[in-house]
Amino acid sequence: MKQRPDANDTLRAEDVEGIRRRHDRARKISKPYAAKEPEAGVRLEDFLAYMPQHNYIFRPSGELWPASSVNARLPPVARAGRKPATPATWLDANAAVEQMTWAPGFPPLIKDRLVSSGGWMQRPGCTIYNLYKPPTIVPCTGDAMRWLDLVDGIFPDQADHIVQWLAQRVQRPHEKINYALVFGGKPGIGKDTILEPVRQAIGPWNFADVSPKQVLGRFNGFAKSVILRVNEARDLGEFDRYAFFDHMKALIATPPDVVYVDEKHLREYYVPNLCGVIITSNHKTDGIYLPADDRRHLVAWSSLDKENFAENYWRELYGWYGNGGNEVVAAHLAGLDLSGFDAKAPPPKTGAFWEIANANRPPEDAELADVLRRPRAARHRDARPGVEPRELTATVLCRMAA
Repeated sequence: MKQRPDANDTLRAEDVEGIRRRHDRARKISKPYAAKEPEAGVRLEDFLAYMPQHNYIFRPSGELWPASSVNARLPPVARAGRKPATPATWLDANAAVEQMTWAPGFPPLIKDRLVSSGGWMQRPGCTIYNLYKPPTIVPCTGDAMRWLDLVDGIFPDQADHIVQWLAQRVQRPHEKINYALVFGGKPGIGKDTILEPVRQAIGPWNFADVSPKQVLGRFNGFAKSVILRVNEARDLGEFDRYAFFDHMKALIATPPDVVYVDEKHLREYYVPNLCGVIITSNHKTDGIYLPADDRRHLVAWSSLDKENFAENYWRELYGWYGNGGNEVVAAHLAGLDLSGFDAKAPPPKTGAFWEIANANRPPEDAELADVLRRPRAARHRDARPGVEPRELTATVLCRMAA
């Protein structure tokens, strides 16, 4: 083993200045290890103590960190007249929140409130961390006709209503819209392409994509969305089609005003029920279930197929999106006059809606509807001898109740 030089020998050989030079060199080498400096992009003010789980919210992403990770990335916090505190200890005492939620229209830190299954309640001294992140796109005034022509070309009868629905999501994400859009038609006609600039306008992190199977599952983090797109509603099976319809009621319309969010590995928490739902499907009569008395779905169905579009149409359209088109559409939707738009009123029942509803009617229901639609004289003519028309109707009703 190499023996260290004796300090007295060094002093005799190099005098005091030599000792000082050696000391300074040793400090320079060891300085990076003597005290931890905050790493770039990670600062103490980026964290909040989330008391229900005793974890720490990294505010730029909304993710939860354990205390050990926070302490590993940040240096101790100096305190006057006391020994330095670990970052986690300091955050517990100085930057704690009692709840977290997702609430468009509210600031990042919602003061003097709590949220429960019944909605908001006043609680002085308490703070809720708001996971909602606003969009960062900078709208730019321009000609949005290229996008409007796409909407009108695919869904000509409902184009104006669809554009207003989407504008409501851009302008008023903090207000619930009480019915869903159903986009139907053959594959490759641009149903999803309509939504691409809208996704940018509301912030991609506020736009969620799920399958019907995910909707029926336990975890529902997708409820934290300004727009929730349910893709390709088909192949659910008879039971799941009805279960899907019932399950979506709570997301499509209020009440409930608050949704209980359950995410994997996280404690459950409440968020306002604000998402707007869009369901896409390539299948009309064997896709979603809709009863005749439904008031929660605007069904838009296209008769186009992909051959109606030129070969380079989609490439050029997405090129326009990427070169300022997204910003132009965002500006158009943000500035659209919505004074005549009622987000709570039931939507009109389109021809496609009735095709779906009629395909889901039980035979007895169809038979009764057929009887009730017939003129009175026709009912007399078709009735069995000695059976009054009202008895015929009663017979059908009894058969339905059996």
